[in-house]
Amino acid sequence: MKKSIFTLAIITGIAGTMILSCKPGTNEEKESQEKVEIARDNVQDAKDSLRVAKQAATDKEWKAFKNSGDSIVRINDLRIAGLKLKIKKTGKDIDSKYQENIAVLEQKNKDLKMKMDTYKNDVSSDWQSFKREFKHDTDEIGQALKDLTVDNKK
Repeated sequence: MKKSIFTLAIITGIAGTMILSCKPGTNEEKESQEKVEIARDNVQDAKDSLRVAKQAATDKEWKAFKNSGDSIVRINDLRIAGLKLKIKKTGKDIDSKYQENIAVLEQKNKDLKMKMDTYKNDVSSDWQSFKREFKHDTDEIGQALKDLTVDNKK
């Protein structure tokens, strides 16, 4: 990415030098205009390359983040399934609040999965904000699952 920015800066500098160094004349004016057009094309190409390089880096980061997020969602699913199994094994009527909490956490986990699946990794989306919110939500569910399994009754 730094290389792309550096390349863009060099091309812009060359274009500026060419524009300033040309003295208008009859033939020279035509050549000057051609040079300006070439420089503009080069600058636009550099900008396009930079945009593609930026997106490629985001794509790589997105794939790694998606794999990690999917793993967290699967782990949460397993923990929730374990809690449901624990309820069935005890055979006791577990507090309805406990069952409600499990249902709420299960729904939040499904919502996280849907959020991950529907996210469009494009230039218009706010990647940093999405990443921060997703991490916050996964941490919140993880902590709630831990708190649910702690027995505070003595």
